[in-house]
Amino acid sequence: DLNTEFNVTDSQLGWINSMAFLGFPVAMIFGGLLYNSVGPRKLMWVAFIGHMLGLLMTIFAANLGGFWGLIISTFFIGFANGAVEAACNPMIADMYPENKTTMLNKFHVWFPGGIVIGALVTKLFGESLGWQGLLFVMIIPTLIYAFLIFGQKFPKSQDLESNTGENIKGLFNPLFLFIALCMTVTATSELGTQQWVEKILGNQGANPMIILALWAGIMAVGRFFAGPIIHKLNPVGVLFGSAIISTLGIFLLINSSGTMTYLATAVFAIGLTYFWPTMIGFAGEYLPRTGALGMS
Repeated sequence: DLNTEFNVTDSQLGWINSMAFLGFPVAMIFGGLLYNSVGPRKLMWVAFIGHMLGLLMTIFAANLGGFWGLIISTFFIGFANGAVEAACNPMIADMYPENKTTMLNKFHVWFPGGIVIGALVTKLFGESLGWQGLLFVMIIPTLIYAFLIFGQKFPKSQDLESNTGENIKGLFNPLFLFIALCMTVTATSELGTQQWVEKILGNQGANPMIILALWAGIMAVGRFFAGPIIHKLNPVGVLFGSAIISTLGIFLLINSSGTMTYLATAVFAIGLTYFWPTMIGFAGEYLPRTGALGMS
């Protein structure tokens, strides 16, 4: 839709999408550094403001310079998403010190869960609402989470190391550097591919919105029921198995077309399911000295 509406090329669309992946880590890193001093409540306020600004600027991008308006608005949305992670991941790890990775997986159900809802809304109402109407739909859950979260009493840090100086020293552990390097690759495998589902798989004879809903649906269900798998295999075993299955899924996607694309997508989705929250849980469980900063 943005290609058509603003006459942007695929290359320009790539730059627009990349702003979400710039805003996201910027917010996580700064949020991780500030978590001990400002706490999760203020970071969630930042997220709310970022989401509202980003969505409204995207809806009215035609009045804000088109391409450059989209660059800025997408950065705000990515920044807001990162602020949510910076606020909630360490908070959840603190709330469930004996069950960090399982509960982080349950929390992250609603990253793919939201994508399932978005894909189905797009499939069912896309033509009638138009792209601006679809974006406006996202303002509804933004307002709901503001209502649910703001005014609540947030827990104080107890289990994680809450001295930022100690957190920074903890980052220089070889194990942390290794898992951080892995995270850059696995995060791209999940987030980058999802952004380009329509462009990559739309010509494979499969419906891209159904692909996206299938992909995200498998991830949501898998994360919700992650507990027994994590307790049986531990985070390291889960990450090792995920790497093998996602690699197989990539090879199947490369060599699939038509209905086989759905099967390949399902395998790839199973491989991706536990990467993100389990890596964050890994930092919380095996590298507690890094605290909220390490998880971010």
